[in-house]
Amino acid sequence: MTAISESSAQGIGLLGGTFDPIHHGHLRLGWEAKSRLGLAQVLLMPCHVPPHRDTPQSHAGHRLAMAKLACRDVPGFTVDDWEILRDTPSFTVDTLQHLRSLHGAVMPLVFIMGMDAFNTFSHWNQWQEILQLSHLWIAHRPGSKVPDKDAVEANIIEQHAVETPAELLQSPAGKLFIYETTVLDISATKLRQDIAQGHDPRFLLPDTVWSYIQQHSLYRSHLEQTL
Repeated sequence: MTAISESSAQGIGLLGGTFDPIHHGHLRLGWEAKSRLGLAQVLLMPCHVPPHRDTPQSHAGHRLAMAKLACRDVPGFTVDDWEILRDTPSFTVDTLQHLRSLHGAVMPLVFIMGMDAFNTFSHWNQWQEILQLSHLWIAHRPGSKVPDKDAVEANIIEQHAVETPAELLQSPAGKLFIYETTVLDISATKLRQDIAQGHDPRFLLPDTVWSYIQQHSLYRSHLEQTL
């Protein structure tokens, strides 16, 4: 991946996940961060070996291909294969260190995540260093659980939260913004279950991704997946 020059960028967003399969909820999450912040680029980075989740059902090559199809016509969205080509667990801190090595110490980096994921943030590997390497953009859906007042995450919010998105771009890292996100309650787990039962997931994921799933018979337990 080619580094972006400091003079031409407002910041870089990072959205990671298994993307098994990638769907409109993932894409909207990244797009809201990009458009509200005016980010130069959002990197969607499928992971190979997720450290805190079950092994993805689909082969890494399929998940990478689906992510590329989903982002093909989205301005400013780029699929990065750095994590998926590694054989070690995909720890966020390692990925952010990698991005820092590419883009330098002053480029604002924004790690994009949902509130559900943030509720376990203090259990992530080297979470303090994550905040030294990047900002956090936390998408909060109406009705989703916020950290308990005695939780470490509540203290993180108190210490690092800012009032406006623009404040994330005034420094390279260390701030946090909670965004009241659009409600797109789409579950990749539920998508896989529906597809296995023969249900059409149209309008929940890009048509190009659905065509790819059909072409390769993904998520149908009685069929072999082919690369």
